This record gives sequence, structure tokens and C-alpha cells, in this order.
Amino acid sequence: MPETIGTVEVPDTALIREATAVVRAAADDTLYDHSRRVFLWGSLKARARGLQVDPELAYVGGMFHDLGLTTTYRTTDQRFEIDGANAAKSFLRDHGRSEQEATNVWLAIALHTTPEVPLHLAPEVAVVTLGVETDVLGFDLDQISPADRAAVTTAHPRPDFKNRILKRFYDGMAERPDTTFGTMNDDVLAHFDPTFKRENFVDVIQNNAWPE
Repeated sequence: MPETIGTVEVPDTALIREATAVVRAAADDTLYDHSRRVFLWGSLKARARGLQVDPELAYVGGMFHDLGLTTTYRTTDQRFEIDGANAAKSFLRDHGRSEQEATNVWLAIALHTTPEVPLHLAPEVAVVTLGVETDVLGFDLDQISPADRAAVTTAHPRPDFKNRILKRFYDGMAERPDTTFGTMNDDVLAHFDPTFKRENFVDVIQNNAWPE
């Protein structure tokens, strides 16, 4: 039987149940509840914008978007976003979704920390960014009704979420600081680690191997 949270229905399908199980097994409560909220907020924002989104693809995008921060899925040689994107793409292929559908969810997760770009791509790409920007950054909360906000946060509470999610980000990236170059993620490392030295884009250009 489908689950309804506020005005969002979570379909009751094998793919949804298995995606939930994957994330529940890998993530703690902070990441699990955050991921569910990302799907819910993204669905509400997409609806308000008139976007037609496949709910199963939106669910996998929301649920898998931070899997790369978990010990089960994270690597040390690539961005955490790519870890989660790769897991989602394999999961969707294994569940019979098309290559294009799997690729759109890959893009949704890989680009969810890249502002603006996802909003110009397929709805299944945009929906994850809409959810993340709502839950982490608090963007456009006034576009979600008080009733929906209350229903979502009752089902998936946010205890000390601002501090807890920052710590999850740091824990998931501390062993691969070089992968944060050119992203907002280096702000997180600098916040927690006073010895962290950011790569400077201008320095990279000025000191590269090309002779002048």
C-alpha cells in the first residue's frame, strides 16, 4: 500500500522498497531521514513548477544522493557525489530501468552540489537539487505549505540537523580532500580542519606546465 506523507505519495513498488532497504542498511538516521526529505521536498517543488517526474527515479535520486558519504559506498579517489551516482545507476540497471533513465539519475546525484545546472536538465535531474536545496540550504521554504512542512518533518525529524549534516559531510570527505577542488565541499573541510589548504584555481592556472 502506498505511503502518503503530507500531499506526497511514496509508491509501494519493489524498486522503492529495495531502494529504501539499501539506504537504511548503509546510512545512519541523519542521512536516512535527510534523504527521504530530499525526495519529499523535491517532489513538492517539482509539482509546484509543473514538472512531470517519474516517482521511482525521483526516489532513487533522493535516497542515493548521499550514499557516497557512507562507509559502505565511499571511495577515497573520487567525489562523494560520483560514488552515490554510480551506485544508483547500477541499482536502476539491475531493476530493468533504461540506460537513459539510469543516466538521468546519475546526473541528478553527480550534479546535486553544482548550483543551477541541474535545473536546466531533465526533471529527474532537477528534482534532487530542488530537494537538497530545500533541506540543506533552506531555499524557498515559503513555496511549501505549512501543512506539508509539518507532515514531512514529523515523519522525518531534523534534530540538530544543521550541525549533524555538516559533520556527515566532513566524515565522508576528510580522507579525499583533493576531490573537493572546484566545489563548495572545500568549505566543509575548511570549517572542521584548520590545517586544510584549499587549492586555488588562479594558482593552478598561473603555475601550470604551459610555458609563457
